[in-house]
Amino acid sequence: MSGVWVFRNGVVRLVENPTSGNAAAASGKRKALLHTPSGEVVTSYASLERKLAALGWERYYADNGGGGLLQYHKRTSVDLISLPKDFAHFGSVHMYDIVIKNRDAFRVIDA
Repeated sequence: MSGVWVFRNGVVRLVENPTSGNAAAASGKRKALLHTPSGEVVTSYASLERKLAALGWERYYADNGGGGLLQYHKRTSVDLISLPKDFAHFGSVHMYDIVIKNRDAFRVIDA
């Protein structure tokens, strides 16, 4: 995992691969989330939400509006999946979070 740490408004966050999209794609460093049972690559939150719902994940609506996040929880566990509301900011960290919590259903691949 590579990137640049950015400090803005009192918050530090990691910006992954701050290269242009073309350079990242040419070097093979872009990642994609693969739904292994269907063999489909996840290309939108709508398709991801359908696949998570089939696995028992439910959308969690926070009282404060979610703070720019989409969150999913499973009634049978304490796990919570938090994703940025904008799919353009859906990165490998989020993908690996989904994979760890759903080992048999998803995999991260090179795009």
